[in-house]
Amino acid sequence: MFNRRDFINKTSRIGLGAFGVASGIISIANAAEAPSSDALANVLDGAFQDLLKLSPGLCTSIGADKGPLAFQKSKLDHADKASRDRYLAFGRGLKTSLEAIDRNSLLGMDRINYDTVLWDASHTIDGANRFQGTSAGGNPYPISQLTGSYQSTPDFLDSQHAIETRDDAEAYVARLHEYAAVLSEETTNFNEDCAIGLTPPDFILRRTLEQLTPMTRKRAADNNLVRAFASKLRSKGIRGNFVARANAAVGGPIHRALVAQAAAVNAKLNGASGAAGIWRLPQGAERYEYAIKGSTTANMTAGEVHRLGLDKVAEITSQINTILNAQGITEGTPGQRMAALNNDPRQHYPNNDAGKAELLRHLNHLVEEIYKKVPDYYNVLPKAKLEIKRVPVEVEAGAPGGYYNSGALDGSRAGAYYINLRDTKEQPKWLLPTLTFHEGVPGHHFQIAIQQEAALPMLRKIQGFNAYAEGWALYSEQVADEMGMYENDPFGKVGMLHDALFRAVRLVVDSGMHAKRWSRDQAINYLVQYTGDQVSAATTEIERYVVWPGQALGYMVGKIEWVRLRERMRAHMGDRFSIKDFHDTGLLAGSVPLAVLEQVYRDKGYIG
Repeated sequence: MFNRRDFINKTSRIGLGAFGVASGIISIANAAEAPSSDALANVLDGAFQDLLKLSPGLCTSIGADKGPLAFQKSKLDHADKASRDRYLAFGRGLKTSLEAIDRNSLLGMDRINYDTVLWDASHTIDGANRFQGTSAGGNPYPISQLTGSYQSTPDFLDSQHAIETRDDAEAYVARLHEYAAVLSEETTNFNEDCAIGLTPPDFILRRTLEQLTPMTRKRAADNNLVRAFASKLRSKGIRGNFVARANAAVGGPIHRALVAQAAAVNAKLNGASGAAGIWRLPQGAERYEYAIKGSTTANMTAGEVHRLGLDKVAEITSQINTILNAQGITEGTPGQRMAALNNDPRQHYPNNDAGKAELLRHLNHLVEEIYKKVPDYYNVLPKAKLEIKRVPVEVEAGAPGGYYNSGALDGSRAGAYYINLRDTKEQPKWLLPTLTFHEGVPGHHFQIAIQQEAALPMLRKIQGFNAYAEGWALYSEQVADEMGMYENDPFGKVGMLHDALFRAVRLVVDSGMHAKRWSRDQAINYLVQYTGDQVSAATTEIERYVVWPGQALGYMVGKIEWVRLRERMRAHMGDRFSIKDFHDTGLLAGSVPLAVLEQVYRDKGYIG
């Protein structure tokens, strides 16, 4: 599976269109003639096989770039119009093939799989039909501080392109030349989008340049694309002129493409708007409505999102106030008191290599401790291991505080929880447990690894829905509390509530900027006021919501649905209710839209 950040961004922009095809899905005639269950299996398998032929990045991410697909290891996914057209053709072909199948004759997981894939394909096509621009739908900016191959490809090549043989090294060098081409394609897309009014806000352009410009000034030999490659070659004893060729690619075509991209971004600064929301873009209100649906998989209006956020902010703030009062911390608003916790030197690891290593050891200890409690809450556990790593220094300036990368489907690469250590003051001790339970165990690692290992069609194993996945991870923070992980840690419990509050605040500020015309500063101030977060961290978050409209909504909306379904199951089952059954059922179904998740529990007889 892709890097989760990139995966969420891709699926929210173009859905299954990201998994394009070259040869088309099973023919409609064949689908109609086969028994429905067999026809569905053929359609989904055909889609998966075709996307492997088209998406080199996916092949590498899931460990499929070997044998007959080894050629994919030399390639990258492209961003030119022909590639985008193939992606869209995939969505349309898949939807047509699915609609040729009699849904009413499908049972159990067949119907769940059908509804899940059809929802995604339909959403993709809806966005392509309604909106102009090279990035279909609600996420309109192909280049920003968080989007674009300049951000994702170096991380991808470092963390997922394995170097074991000379062929792997040859493929790596080929991919460097592919990278230069993709950068140029994205620059073309950026210019085309700006020409029709899809220019990012001026502060996003400046933030993007803060990351792009240093990349244009770095010596090729100092670039991690060369240094990390050279280190891997040495460790494997692979000789040859590979480093020299990598150096030439980074110093030549890649450098020229980065310079051109930075120049294009800089050229748009003059005259760019300072307004944060996509309301100012062509079809802005419709784009945000589409983004909300893509992120939440629910039919909510921006007004409903905003009101829900305000209600949850008030509710959680009250809970935080109660705990802080009990600890004798009574001065100021809850946000001000949490800010004091953030600034307490006792809550900080030293901001040096030794302190960062100590922080990573603590996170590993937390995972060891929660695993001791897991058997009381889950029957099904992932076979895949979890590794904890720091975000690569090259991208940490614009990266989130933490995120999860899934392992390879074949088990050759473990799942990884990445934590951003650009400044340890941004990772205070009282917030670390909850972040770890969200990104690691029992959050994203359980959810994604179990999905990959479950008895699902391959297409479903790699599919992701924001509200399901992020809702599960936020729900997992609550489950960790129910497991007793904060029993002797009142500040850790405040940290859990802080992070829940943080997700509630997201509902307010995201809808505030994109629908109610809030400014960037207004959103930053609101987040700081209620959460007590540092202005620098709050700024990074708000600017993330600016370029990924709606994405941050799925966390709280999804969690509310997970909790609602659990309580419905508890009420329906009475004494027969099992928390293990609830968790196993939801996870083994794989990532689905929220309405489909409800059907999963109904099919099991767990809710009425």
